[in-house]
Amino acid sequence: MATSCPFCRIVTGEAQADVVHSSDQVLAFRDTNPQAPTHILLIPKEHVPSLRELDGGHTEFVEELFRVIRHLAETEGIDRTGWRLVANVGSEGGQTVGHLHFHLLGGRPMRWPPG
Repeated sequence: MATSCPFCRIVTGEAQADVVHSSDQVLAFRDTNPQAPTHILLIPKEHVPSLRELDGGHTEFVEELFRVIRHLAETEGIDRTGWRLVANVGSEGGQTVGHLHFHLLGGRPMRWPPG
């Protein structure tokens, strides 16, 4: 864990979050600055800086992540109408927290291009 990482602080319980899912590998919580009616962040509990660092050792995390995404889309009621999954990488990609995270967005029409 990176002690200065805000998401690691949520994983360890040092910082609060509105958690909607927690397992051995994945933590999901509501974004504090939502960009859609449903805006959930999904992170690995292990500190991984970004998608660049994912490798074959993260296969179980990735498999679980996509099961959790599907489950949350269903429980949030966005599975039938549609949703977007976003992972930003690097500063030009819009990544503002140096801990891998995915944004699950839904509950409103999405536009393209996103930004």
